[in-house]
Amino acid sequence: MMKILILCTGNSCRSQMAHGFLQSFDQDIKVCSAGTEASGKLNPKAVAVMQEIGIDISHHTSDSVDLYLNNEWDYVITVCGGANENCPAFLGKVKHRLHIGFDDPSHVVGSEEFIHSEFIRVRNEIEKAFREFYNSII
Repeated sequence: MMKILILCTGNSCRSQMAHGFLQSFDQDIKVCSAGTEASGKLNPKAVAVMQEIGIDISHHTSDSVDLYLNNEWDYVITVCGGANENCPAFLGKVKHRLHIGFDDPSHVVGSEEFIHSEFIRVRNEIEKAFREFYNSII
């Protein structure tokens, strides 16, 4: 069974959406997501924009990467974006490391409508990138 770990800093938003998409593409791969500074909770806006397209991530947990260091992974994929973020390094056993970066919609400021539209934009970018990853690699 293919095992994929998606890594971010807070594990509340982008990594959770990527996790939801990959799992929706294929129930037979084991997907986990984690953060170097896991917030312990999911961003409710991320849960909402995934729900809008029929993917329920509300049962996911926001976990520390420390939980996964002793496991072996086929892929570890980091999804953090800009230079203002420390992209975590994974020190466990992994066959392939990839970086597919996205903006963090949880830092967006503005009207509710604008913030919502940014969550949708990032969600759609994550879906497109992870569908390409899935189709080309798995």
